[in-house]
Amino acid sequence: MILHTFTLTLGSTRPIHGSAHQLRGFFATKFNEYAELHQHSADKFIYRYPVVQYKMIDNVPTVIGINEGAEVLKQIFDEYQEIRLGTDTYQIVERGISLKDEEFGISEKIRSYEFVTPWLALNQENYRKYYALKGTPERDEFVRKILIGNLISMSKSLGYDVPGQIKCDAQVHFRKDRLKDVSVMTFTGKFQANFQIPNLLGIGKSVSRGFGAVRQLKTYTQ
Repeated sequence: MILHTFTLTLGSTRPIHGSAHQLRGFFATKFNEYAELHQHSADKFIYRYPVVQYKMIDNVPTVIGINEGAEVLKQIFDEYQEIRLGTDTYQIVERGISLKDEEFGISEKIRSYEFVTPWLALNQENYRKYYALKGTPERDEFVRKILIGNLISMSKSLGYDVPGQIKCDAQVHFRKDRLKDVSVMTFTGKFQANFQIPNLLGIGKSVSRGFGAVRQLKTYTQ
């Protein structure tokens, strides 16, 4: 399957400090008429894989649009001269733009990825199940199944029917993080899968707010 992506990076006259959540808030407020930017329609949340995702990559505000989300970003990417993140306002003096058609889906090769931002993999129920498991092998298998489930869910939302078995392995470490002032468990590290994912797309939960962004490291055959 081919995904059409539009990646936007923003540069200011001074270093930008803020969160992906704040970046999302800026675009959602300024361009409220586009449901793709904030996943709300008539005050109802749209439950699907976000087609516009916000990241802070090395303190660089980064916005990625996928398919219809890419079309929205094309329309509005230069319709502002400053962004407000929290209490700070930044003048925008540079915009980096990348338009690509990228492969997504089952691959004949095993591909290796790293999490560029923490992976929010577990809901409250799975968090309790994970914490109750004893020993590394059981926890590793549990995480592997969650990862496969994330890839299947992502595929369904993007209209991709997975034609075969997803194989994966992960080497991750959990840590405590914050989401909307709530303590959550996230993971950092690497994973391998027979699945092609465009760089910086998110997997798992809250990907529109910057969680779970991945970057491909290398490709090798089975």
